[in-house]
Amino acid sequence: MSQFKKSEINIEVVTDENHVPENITWSAEDGNVYKEDAKALMLSVWDSKDQETLRIDLWTKEMPVDEMKKFFHQTLVSMSDTYFRATQDDKMRDTMKDFCDYFAEKTVIKKS
Repeated sequence: MSQFKKSEINIEVVTDENHVPENITWSAEDGNVYKEDAKALMLSVWDSKDQETLRIDLWTKEMPVDEMKKFFHQTLVSMSDTYFRATQDDKMRDTMKDFCDYFAEKTVIKKS
């Protein structure tokens, strides 16, 4: 009988009186992360029953636009890598990477 491991990732959001995030922290015991600050997060969950993606997109008041552009770019690059790992569809991955390059060029950000 194999042993299953349970892991938790916790996200804490503090909002102002208008429900705008002021502070976001996250913890992941398996990654030795405890209440690390974050200025933004995107969380997607697949609802298989309804065949739709459920999302939470949050960012704090202090998230500068230039950092948001980098955050989006790096997220798009990561999504293209994840898509390839899940599907082995290298043509679509390459197309997605081309868009990521276009996005970086048009938003005038530098790839890190």
